[in-house]
Amino acid sequence: MSQLRYGLGAIVFALMLWQGMVWITGAPHFILPSPWRVAQAGWENRVLIGEHALVTATEVMLGLVLATLLGVATAIQLASSQRLHRLVMPLLVFTQAVPVFALAPILTLWFGYGMSSKVIMAVLIIYFPVTSAFYDGLVRVPRDIADLAQTMNGTQWQIMRRIRIPHALPSLGTGLKLAAVYAPVGAVIGEWVGASKGLGYLMLLANGRAKTDLMFASLITLAVMTIALYFVVNKAAARLRWE
Repeated sequence: MSQLRYGLGAIVFALMLWQGMVWITGAPHFILPSPWRVAQAGWENRVLIGEHALVTATEVMLGLVLATLLGVATAIQLASSQRLHRLVMPLLVFTQAVPVFALAPILTLWFGYGMSSKVIMAVLIIYFPVTSAFYDGLVRVPRDIADLAQTMNGTQWQIMRRIRIPHALPSLGTGLKLAAVYAPVGAVIGEWVGASKGLGYLMLLANGRAKTDLMFASLITLAVMTIALYFVVNKAAARLRWE
């Protein structure tokens, strides 16, 4: 309950600061619209914003699910083989040196302007955090527990399934919380590069037509969607406990 009060207080403070900047600077509405003008634009275009938000949400959820599955499978394989870890992990780290945002035009060229390129963009952004967090959890099993399992003649897969994976679930939850924040970024960047639907596309369209209030309304919708996704994932991650 206290978190809700703090959250509402932060929103009220941000709105007051926003309105104060509008009054102090005297900026025209097409440069810095007031909160009321943005809210009005959001309500008047609620159907349009909702349609584009649904497209972006679909891209984000698909990217999150695919990246989680790939990340979990990769982390288990890396934790199961030291040789594979020494071979693959440097490659994964190297891929993070390449700006993922710079790949958006290439992905659009390869996979077109549809949903596929946006989903792949989201996967590329969140795949490494999920893999890295889950792998760290898998290899940080207390030594005495691992030794006891080996003493009882547990196979490598039994130890992985019954001890290492349950122990690493909280770490996976941490990776998923980061993924929930990064996934919308990847989808929207893909929409900025080339799309005909989505909140990123709507923001560019509104900006090109000098409808700054609609652009702000779309941006706030994206922020609300990201926060909602984070809280859902955070609730799910809180249940990932080793019993």
